[in-house]
Amino acid sequence: METVDTSARLDALRASMEKHGVDIYVVPSEDNHHSEYIAACDGRRAFISGFSGSAGTAIVTRDKAALNTDGRYFNQADKQLDQNWQLLKTGIQDVPTWQEWTATESAGGKTVAVDPTLIASPVAEKLEESIKKSGGAGLVALSENLVDQVWGADRPARPSQPVMYLSPEYSGKDTGTKLADLRKELAKKKAAGFVVSLLDDIAWLFNLRGSDIPYNPVFYSYAIVTDDSATLYIDSSKLSAEVKSYLDTIKVSVRPYDELFADTKALASSAEAEGETSPAKKYLISGKASWALKLALGGGKFVEESRSPIGDAKAVKNETELSGMRNCHIRDGAALSQFFAWLEDQLVNKKAVLDEVAAADKLEEFRSKQKDFVGLSFDTISSTGPNAAVIHYKPEPGNCSVVDPNAIYLCDSGAQYKDGTTDTTRTLHFGTPSPAEKKAYTLVLKGNIALDTAVFPKGTNGFAIDCLARQFLWKAGLDYRHGTGHGVGSFLNVHEGPIGIGTRRNYIDVPLAPGNVVSIEPGFYEDGAYGIRIENIAMVREVKTEHTFGDKPYFGFEHVTMVPYCRNLIDASLLTPDEKQWLNDSNKEILAKTEAFFKDTDPLTHSWLVRETQPF
Repeated sequence: METVDTSARLDALRASMEKHGVDIYVVPSEDNHHSEYIAACDGRRAFISGFSGSAGTAIVTRDKAALNTDGRYFNQADKQLDQNWQLLKTGIQDVPTWQEWTATESAGGKTVAVDPTLIASPVAEKLEESIKKSGGAGLVALSENLVDQVWGADRPARPSQPVMYLSPEYSGKDTGTKLADLRKELAKKKAAGFVVSLLDDIAWLFNLRGSDIPYNPVFYSYAIVTDDSATLYIDSSKLSAEVKSYLDTIKVSVRPYDELFADTKALASSAEAEGETSPAKKYLISGKASWALKLALGGGKFVEESRSPIGDAKAVKNETELSGMRNCHIRDGAALSQFFAWLEDQLVNKKAVLDEVAAADKLEEFRSKQKDFVGLSFDTISSTGPNAAVIHYKPEPGNCSVVDPNAIYLCDSGAQYKDGTTDTTRTLHFGTPSPAEKKAYTLVLKGNIALDTAVFPKGTNGFAIDCLARQFLWKAGLDYRHGTGHGVGSFLNVHEGPIGIGTRRNYIDVPLAPGNVVSIEPGFYEDGAYGIRIENIAMVREVKTEHTFGDKPYFGFEHVTMVPYCRNLIDASLLTPDEKQWLNDSNKEILAKTEAFFKDTDPLTHSWLVRETQPF
C-alpha cells in the first residue's frame, strides 16, 4: 500500500475543471451500475486519489482535495493518500460527511459538477439541495468525465467477457417464473415497467453469469421489463449461439448496450404524449440507479424510485440455492483446512519463508481443485501481524510482509462456485499468543456464538441484532469499525443487499427472513499490532419455540461455514458451558462433513483437522 504522488493528476484535472467552468468536481467510487466492486476502467477515484479501497468519494476544488471513507479503510487511506489530500473519516465525531464538506466549499456561488452516470439519483438530488442551501450555484450533470480526460490512453479498456447460462440445476428457478413474479410486483405498483441497472439483478433475473468485473460473476448490461416485454441491453458479441437461443426461447429481446439511454428518452417522450390524454404510468428504477438514468426517463414526473423488487426476491434463496450454499461451503471448508494445515507445517516444521501473497496463492490453488470452482469472490486478505489490523488489507506482490509464525495471521477469503458463493475469515496463531490476543479472540468468538444462536421474532432487522455480536467487546470497552454482517449472493456478488447486520440505517428497512444468507463477522483491531476477525456464513431459518407470542414465527440462523476455530487463541476460561457446547457441536459437524476429503489421502490435513476439532 504505497503512497501515490497525485500532484500532476490533480493539476491536469484542475485545468480541465477551469476549461469547463467547474469549481468543485466530485469523483464517486462506483461505475454506471452502482457496483461496489468495479472493473479497472472504472477506477477513477483510485486513479485520481491513489486510494484503492472499495468505498469512498473524492472531491477536488481549485485548491483543495478531500476523500471520505469508512472505518474499514482508515489505516489504508492514511498510508495511500499523499500530502494533497484531506481524509474525511466517516462516522467520526465532528468530521463532516463528504456532502457537507462539498456544500461548505461551494459557498459563494461556486459550481459543483459530477458525471451523472456515476452517482445515484437520490444522492445527487440531496447534494444539490445542500449546495444551494450553502450558497453554491448548484450541481451540474457533466456528460464529459474529466478524470477520464486526465487518464487518457492509459485508462484500461472496458471488459467484454463471454456470458454463460446458469441452468436450473444451480439457479433453482427459471427466468419465466422470475419475470412473472416481477410483473406481479409492477402491477401492484401500477408501473409502466422496470428499468434495471444493477448488474447482479440482471444476472439473477435472466439466469446468466459473466466475468466483466473481477470476482463478481456479472456482465455490463441494462434491462427493461414491462408487462409484455423484456429487453436485455448488452454487447451481443458476449453472447454465444447457445445463450442467444436461450434468450430467444424465453422471449427476451437483445439491444446494444449503448442504446439504453436513447431508448429511455424515447420512453419518456411516449409517456409525455400519453399523459396528455390520461395519467401516465411511471417507470420504476432502483434507488441506486444513476442520476443520468432518471434524467433520461424525464425525471420525477415519469419515474418512481424504490428498493429493487429483484433485489428483494434475490435475497430470499430458494431450496436449490440453499442446498448449493451448504454444499459449496463444505468443499470450501475442506480447502481452507488443507491450506491452514499446510501453512502451519511450512512455517513451524519446515521453517519456510513465505510472504502473504505466496500464502494467498496457495489457498487459491487448493480451492481451484474443488468441484464447480469458478474463481475467487474477492481479493484474499492474507495478513500477518500489524497488517491484520488493516481491515481490508490487500497484499501486493513485492510489497507485502513475510508471514510471521509468532504473530497473528488473519485470512479473509472466499470463492465463487456454480452452486454458491463463500466468504470465510479465520484468525490463527502458530506460536505463543499474548494474553491480550487470546482474550480479544475469545471475546470476538463469544460474539459470533451469541449471534449465531440468537432467536428473534418475524419482523426483526439486522440493525436490531447487531449489538449481540458486540456485547462482550463492549463490556471490555472495545469495538470494531465495520458492520457485523452482509448479505451473500448465490454464485453472485459476495456483498449483496438489501439485508445486512450492522448500524447502517438502510438495514432498518428490511427485516431478516427465512432464505436470507448473511455473514456473521465480529472482530477487533489493535492498530499497529494485530487484528482479529471470525466470519461464518449463515442462513436465516424458522425455529421452533415453546411459545409464539403475537402469533409470530420466530427465526434463527443455520451456519454453513465448515472451518475450525483456532484452539491456540481460545481462552476456554472465558467461555460458558453453553458456549463450549456450541463449539464442540460445531467442531463435531465440521469433522463429520469434511474429514472424508483427507482421511485416506492427506494425513497432514487430517491430523490437523482432528486436533483442531477436539472437544473443550
